[in-house]
Amino acid sequence: MAASKPSRRAVLAASAAAAALTTVPALTTRAHAAAQATPAYRWRNAVIGGTGFITGVLFHPSVRGLAYARTDIGGAYRWDDRAARWTPLTDQLGWDDWNLLGVEALAVDPAHPDRLYLALGTYAQSWAGNGAVLRSEDRGATWTRTDLAVKLGGNEDGRGTGERLLVDPRDSDTLWLGTRHDGLLKSTDRGATWAAATAFPATPSATGQGVTFLLAVGRAVYAGWGDGDGTSTAVTLYRTTDGTTWTAVPAQPTGTSAKFPVRAAYDRHARELYVTYADAPGPNGQSTGSVHKYAPGTGRWTDVTPALPGPGDTFGYGGVAVDARRAGTVVVSTNNRWTAGDTLYRTTDGGRTWTSLKETAVLDVSETPFLKWGADQPKFGWWIQAVAVDPYDSKHVVYGTGATLYGTRDLTHWAPRIRGLEETSVIQLISPPVGEAHLISASGDIGVMYHERLTASPSRGMAANPVFGSATGIAQAADRPSCVVRTGWGDNGNGAYSRDGGRTWAPFAAQPDIAKDAPGPIATNADGSTLLWSFVHWDGTKYAAHRSADNGATWSEISSFPKGATPVADPADPTLFYAYDTDTGTLYASTDSGLSFTARAGGLPAGDSQFHLAAAPGRSGDLWLSVKWNGLYRSVDGGVSFSKVDSCWASYTLGFGKAADGAAYPAVYQVGSTETITAVYRSDDEAKTWVRINDDQHQWGWTGQCITGDPRVYGRVYLATNGRGIQYGERV
Repeated sequence: MAASKPSRRAVLAASAAAAALTTVPALTTRAHAAAQATPAYRWRNAVIGGTGFITGVLFHPSVRGLAYARTDIGGAYRWDDRAARWTPLTDQLGWDDWNLLGVEALAVDPAHPDRLYLALGTYAQSWAGNGAVLRSEDRGATWTRTDLAVKLGGNEDGRGTGERLLVDPRDSDTLWLGTRHDGLLKSTDRGATWAAATAFPATPSATGQGVTFLLAVGRAVYAGWGDGDGTSTAVTLYRTTDGTTWTAVPAQPTGTSAKFPVRAAYDRHARELYVTYADAPGPNGQSTGSVHKYAPGTGRWTDVTPALPGPGDTFGYGGVAVDARRAGTVVVSTNNRWTAGDTLYRTTDGGRTWTSLKETAVLDVSETPFLKWGADQPKFGWWIQAVAVDPYDSKHVVYGTGATLYGTRDLTHWAPRIRGLEETSVIQLISPPVGEAHLISASGDIGVMYHERLTASPSRGMAANPVFGSATGIAQAADRPSCVVRTGWGDNGNGAYSRDGGRTWAPFAAQPDIAKDAPGPIATNADGSTLLWSFVHWDGTKYAAHRSADNGATWSEISSFPKGATPVADPADPTLFYAYDTDTGTLYASTDSGLSFTARAGGLPAGDSQFHLAAAPGRSGDLWLSVKWNGLYRSVDGGVSFSKVDSCWASYTLGFGKAADGAAYPAVYQVGSTETITAVYRSDDEAKTWVRINDDQHQWGWTGQCITGDPRVYGRVYLATNGRGIQYGERV
């Protein structure tokens, strides 16, 4: 992820929130609401490998080979040691529960190995729903849910801190949950009900951090507190020894470098507690930090900071993990260290001396080549706040980054431990009609990928020349599929073209000035001779679109194009382009290859945050307009007129794939509602009827960004998610 650009995943997640705010009206009894029975479909991830922020990793202390991971927007996972891959645990969360795909914390019960708890909630903002706690008796195979009366923030600042959820060490029926704005909660019935721990003395502030971690130290419980003011009187660590009374830990570190307690780990052999600190919650914004250890028996604090941040080398400290087998062996991570690069420090003598593991690290990213980010060698990592040491293997260390989870068995050779874990926030998908690749994807944070195979990470990694941190658009010429263009947030240009179907790229020779600040979606006409580039800043500000007829060498402004609209090329006629003005509910069209646009159909739904205009392949003027819960509209005259499709009452995104045997029209896929739920549907009869093709165990939260079928394989569909990567379904 480029440090100078906003996280596209965070922007997309906020967009997902806005898209899901409006309550879908109750299902009417109209006949068009009926859908056929769900056919048999198999759903899998198109493999990229990780691609998101791993915010927590927890080895089970009592079961060899059992571990769990949490992510900021992509749910939770369980490690299958025999298969050496992660199993997703929260894919059953559907459209209405999109805000629960961010995992604030997880907890296990050392005395009951099959019990697992998740605290879920992506945003703590006013527009987001409340959080929830899921509890399982079978390691996440099935769940029981309790909705909370408070909000959690799995994708807020401070999401890489320690676990805010804990099973009490004295009583497995008692759980503690630290919140950002509502203090400390307690449950005495294994998470079924929750109430405020009224004796907890700290008062939340507007910073939205509150309790940053909960940790069992023998029979005591410690709580990190992130709402202190950083002064000499600020309290950042509390504890209880009886489960009722909480007191401040005496003589704790103070000052800027110890302002914010990030994580903690307890060395039970040496009876010492290690705490990492920073001056901000992270993962961004930290400039100083420290590491301290505390001996509860004597009350003594010791500064054991491995390296001091300073001018030209600013950073905080993040992850901390102790070796359960060897006293005094601890691993900590730096965080937000952009100048020298983040590292792990390891000590075997209780913090008297430390060794940086980065300098001797041999990184093998052959399984996920995108981790080179267009360079010759991959980075050791950034946003390192999740660190864990296997309690059964002292040299088995893992650490999370903003894009993967690295692991080692010898403290020297590191490779991604990421199979099965996909956290990409996907923006757009193309399935080419010919060529090696069946899929080209554009995503937040990892740019554009050319998928030679769906079962392996793209061998070319991120599309280079230039590399994009986040993509904003991708388009392919319908009659000349070797022509592909892409746009996004790049450090060396914001647009590029390919003449070999997306295998290799070259940057546009020039670009409009606004492109560097507001790269938006792009379209190319049917023969690839004309490009239309729309500009939308990540904060939503819209700008005039531009046109190029020389492959990006020169650009001219299109004053008649509706600002901020997504351009759509007619797939059969290279002189035609379309755009939908969401502000006025008007369809605009160009008949002169994008030189000018004029209004056609008006009076369509306007002001809604979720619109998607699609052109049916191989047909001129056959347009489909998805308008959130206002339904689905179709035009067969190039947008002169639209009629409402009666077979569904909510449509979020729509695409096309190979027609069924004997059918004259392409298969139509959509994320929408024809019954009582929002789901993934296919129609083989031009949207007269629909069949649901996903099921209740495969929902993936918010899925309204993009869907497309495969033009070469009937029944295969590719679905963009906001945190669970690219899902693809096939008939079985």
